[in-house]
Amino acid sequence: GQFDEVVLKTMPDPMRARRSIWLPFILSTLKADAQTIIVGHSSGAVAAMRLLEDQQLHGAVLVAACHTDLGEESEAQAGYYPPSGGDWQWERIKANAGGNILLLHSDNDPFIPLVEAQHVAEQLGAPCQLRVEPSRSHFFQPCEAIVTAVMDVAQRLDAT
Repeated sequence: GQFDEVVLKTMPDPMRARRSIWLPFILSTLKADAQTIIVGHSSGAVAAMRLLEDQQLHGAVLVAACHTDLGEESEAQAGYYPPSGGDWQWERIKANAGGNILLLHSDNDPFIPLVEAQHVAEQLGAPCQLRVEPSRSHFFQPCEAIVTAVMDVAQRLDAT
């Protein structure tokens, strides 16, 4: 197969998605390391970006990513967003993924405006890429675009 292992586990603290709980879980339980391609959705995408500030990974697929708390108090309390979460370290995120980051966002996401993902993509710069998918809402349903994105990130790795 393409991958040695695919790991999907229920995240702890799913309603609050706190950084203080999620990042240690990703490192210790999911065992994210320099051989890992991480796929993060919504709060998971934001967690993946914060993880990449300090952890080298093979690459990332960020689905429905954002860079602000969107004025939501519960999001602000999760610990990811400036100012309480610290400034975003865009260059470190990009470097620790070897520039191998692919963002997916829907053109009709009811929770996270497209402009959020566009900002993330602009900050990361090339070769990181944003793909806008039509009518995928908040990617609640499985879709081929996510699988394709993971395979594309893996192929970029094989080419290096």
